[in-house]
Amino acid sequence: MLPACWRVLIFLLVSCPLYAQDSLVHFENKAVTLKEVVVRNNLNVQAFIERIKNDTTFYKAFRNLKVLGYTSLNDIRMLGKKDQVTASLYSRTRQHVNNGCRYTQVLEETTSGDIYDKHHQFNYYTAGMYAGLFFAADTICGETNIVKEATFSTQGKSGLAKHKEQLKMLFFNPGKKIPGIPFIGNKVALFEEDVAERYDFTIDMEAFKGEMCYVFTCKPRADLSEGEKDKIVVNNMTTWFRIDTWEIVARNYDLSYNAGVYDFDVRMEVELTKFGNYLVPKLLRYNGNWDVVMKKRERSIFTATLFDFGLSK
Repeated sequence: MLPACWRVLIFLLVSCPLYAQDSLVHFENKAVTLKEVVVRNNLNVQAFIERIKNDTTFYKAFRNLKVLGYTSLNDIRMLGKKDQVTASLYSRTRQHVNNGCRYTQVLEETTSGDIYDKHHQFNYYTAGMYAGLFFAADTICGETNIVKEATFSTQGKSGLAKHKEQLKMLFFNPGKKIPGIPFIGNKVALFEEDVAERYDFTIDMEAFKGEMCYVFTCKPRADLSEGEKDKIVVNNMTTWFRIDTWEIVARNYDLSYNAGVYDFDVRMEVELTKFGNYLVPKLLRYNGNWDVVMKKRERSIFTATLFDFGLSK
């Protein structure tokens, strides 16, 4: 007679379906694949997709950094053609908040190469963008974390300020058109019909670092023609959502495009956490390769690790 453990195993094998039964649903002329576990969980697909399209919790998490104190470990590495480190910065900083104002204190810092110029300004565009997200070298007052609508505008902006705004659009409003970037603006509007038809959308459930989440994935269709592939900017966008609140737990991007006058190949990973009632980023990883006409190509890797959050004193 078979041991009890083997009898249980055989019972489970013959009692379970041999093939997962996925389901294909259509929402606003977009085909969305629901994995079997999602079908069984009775997810309100229409409400879920609308939440993804109009989500502001991701933007809110970064806005919360304007009103909270936190410690940040900053690791920025600029790479050469053979992926050797040519310049770098490692620092530990503390953002202090007091009476509606904030500033960044550098607790320790180690640099190499030409990460700074002679005026102690960042010598690289990527490093400058990082500083714009996480450092407040001077005291900044009057900011809030209020998010009425996650709207951005490049109107009246130029140079680095304009590029920062475009980056915010891509970063916080993925899937929406970005004005002002030649050849690319409408190609990232993933939920617009003429763009959506080039992508597969999937909703699944899986554990992310021990927490069961809904997972929304957007990938280019495997059967695209060469001409259609040339219109792809988002190679993969995957977002993990809490099952009970639909708050974002993590988001990964894989973006690339070659427009002739510029090209880029960027991958980003963001993880969020809770501090009291505040949703905040705790980890951001970036691996990117940029080239713009008349500027030197930049290859870089950076990691921001945020912790020890606190309220204003």
